[in-house]
Amino acid sequence: MDSTTPFVVLLIGQPTPGQEDETRRPVAALDQRIAISYKMPTMTKEETASYIKHHLTIAGRSDPLFSDGAVDLIHSTGHGLPRSVNNIAWQSLNAAFTEDKSIVDESSARSAVTETLATD
Repeated sequence: MDSTTPFVVLLIGQPTPGQEDETRRPVAALDQRIAISYKMPTMTKEETASYIKHHLTIAGRSDPLFSDGAVDLIHSTGHGLPRSVNNIAWQSLNAAFTEDKSIVDESSARSAVTETLATD
């Protein structure tokens, strides 16, 4: 590679909570070449609720599907991290469906948390 053939790589990821410092960038050569680094802050409880509502709106749902208790549990268990919120919300939807519920309540979310944490 020379100056006429630039090579750009975007590294986008999410560290596991608690491991940010230990495994952040283990290769010094790579660390020296990173021009921009950004750590996205976690979502607040209100942002998590808006995030879930936004995704449901995109999917075509206009009325509430998650109870406030379910959203609170999803937020606290997922620590406001979008990927974790997505996983728990998806499992919550599955739990509510298998229980033949029309709304995802705290009980469905609790089942999802148990299922999600069991697979980690």
